[in-house]
Formats: sequence, structure tokens, C-alpha cells
Amino acid sequence: MQRRTLIHTATLAAVVASGLIGLPASAQGTWPTGKTISYVVPFAAGGTTDTLARLIGQQLGTALGTTVIVENKGGAAGSIGSEAAARSAPDGYTLLGGTVSSHAINISLYPKLGYDPIKSFDPVTLIGTNPVVLVVSANSPYKTLKDVLTAAKAKQGGLSSASAGTGSSQHLAVELLGFKSGIKFTHVPYKGSGPAIQDVISGQVDMMFDTTVVAAPHIQSGKLRAIAVTSAKRLASMPDVPTVAESGVPELKDFEVQSWQAIFVPKNTPKPIVTRLHDEIRKVLAQPDMQTRLKGFGMEPADLSVAQIGAFQKAEVEKWAQVIKGANIKVD
Repeated sequence: MQRRTLIHTATLAAVVASGLIGLPASAQGTWPTGKTISYVVPFAAGGTTDTLARLIGQQLGTALGTTVIVENKGGAAGSIGSEAAARSAPDGYTLLGGTVSSHAINISLYPKLGYDPIKSFDPVTLIGTNPVVLVVSANSPYKTLKDVLTAAKAKQGGLSSASAGTGSSQHLAVELLGFKSGIKFTHVPYKGSGPAIQDVISGQVDMMFDTTVVAAPHIQSGKLRAIAVTSAKRLASMPDVPTVAESGVPELKDFEVQSWQAIFVPKNTPKPIVTRLHDEIRKVLAQPDMQTRLKGFGMEPADLSVAQIGAFQKAEVEKWAQVIKGANIKVD
């Protein structure tokens, strides 16, 4: 009787176990358990990274059977939020919206950066790349890049140029413009693109380089005037806006600045979790409506493996280190 009971118990256990195999990970008591996932955006609300986080986060949460909340922790061109994410537990419950600023530029600008863009994180997904566009208020007298350069040269201290923070791609773009043209500009850093671009719209700041994700809606609504894009070729989404290189200024013939957006997790996050996140986010980004939105923003969608993202990031760190050193760019 006892032997029969043991056999029955073992058989029941096998049946239960076989049933669990087909259940989602959350039902097995493994990641994700239903615990909220924090998607850290190291910039203020309203910017590119924030916009993408909210578009991706909701669908990702549905796919994982949990909730993804966006947390804005802006400051120092993404350094503050990135450092906070780097110190989080590597358990799959913290994602970070990384950018060319936070994960390629800052390491060469801030001598006491509280994280290493490569050693402190594991890459998950490269969302896409996009150039930045030089914009001024719709009420501004400047209509071309030559107008901007002429006015900056004539004004004491140059024209003011807003950015999402010191070391951001917006900041690097104006520094490069000044370096290559030999004309001075006054950099005005903010804690994110959202508040910065509002002050450009109101005319409190003369101009700003910003990503097409943030600037395009304001250009389309007539609040901003697009002066030039920093890509090698004109954008399909802004065919009437010339490139900086088309300005006719010889010193700017090879001017190009590309921003990018990616998702990272704290270093040593279990590989199966990184793989699951990579696969689920790829599915979200591959949806036709998401591809349309990304391209509408002027962003070129990317589809790289985790290993390829790592190689891409290392190359970007080296590239911007050379630019910063060559232009002698210093933090404010």
C-alpha cells in the first residue's frame, strides 16, 4: 500500500511538473514574477528618451505580464540617472534608457563619473539612430545657417544655444559648430530636452540642436523653424531642411552628428533575462506602427544583436573621445 502511494505521488508530481513547462516564466516563480519593472530615463520628461520609454514600456509590460513604469531621473546629461541604475540590483527589474550622451560621451567629459558606460552595464537593445536638427523660434529672424553664423559672430558671447545638459549630443553639436566655424556660442544646459526646447520656442534662448523625435512635432505645429540637420543626407521626414554640410561654409563640409537611443541593464544581469528582454523589445520595435513612428521621428531603426550593440558602443566611446579631445571641449 505504501509503495502504491509513493508511485501515485511520484506520478502526480511528474504530471504537475510537465504542466509547468508550458506555463509562462511568471507562473513558475521565476523572472518576471509580476513585480514592477522600473525603466529609468536619465533625462527630464518630454525628451527623446522619455518619449521612447513610454512607447516601449507599455507594450513591453504587456508582453512580460507585468507593469513597466518610467522613472525620470535627469541631470548632468544623463549621468545622474545612469549612476542610479548602475547601482541597482542586476535582477531584471531595472532598465535604463541610454543614449550617445550617457553611454559614449560623458566618460570623456566627466573625470569623476560615477559609472562606466561599458563596465557598469549590459546592452539589451539599440532602438535606433537619428541626427539632430538646429531649430530656432518661429519668431526668430534667422532663416538659414549662414544667418545664424553671421548673428553669432556679431554678438558679444555669440548666440545662446540650449541643450539637454552638458555633454549631451545637443551640446556636442553646438561645440563642434563653434569649433569648426571659429565662431563662439554660449551653451545653456538644462536637465532635459523638454524644458530646453520650451525656452527656445518662447525666445528666451536663441537656438538649439535637438533630436528630430523632440523637435519634429514643434516644427510641424509652426512653433519652431528648422535651420539644418546634422546628417550626411537630407531626411525623408524633412526633405526641405538642408544639412549643415549644405550651408556653403567650407569648414562645415564634413559636419555630421548622430544621436542614438538604447536600452541597458545593470552589469551581471542574468543572461536569460537579457535575452528575453532583447527578444521582447525587438518584437515591440518590429511592429509596423512602431516602425512608422520611429521613421516619422526621423529615426533610423536598428536591429543589432547584443554582441553587435556592445561593439557599436565601444566604437562610439572611442569616436567621441577623439572629438572631445580634438575640439578641447570642457564641461561648464
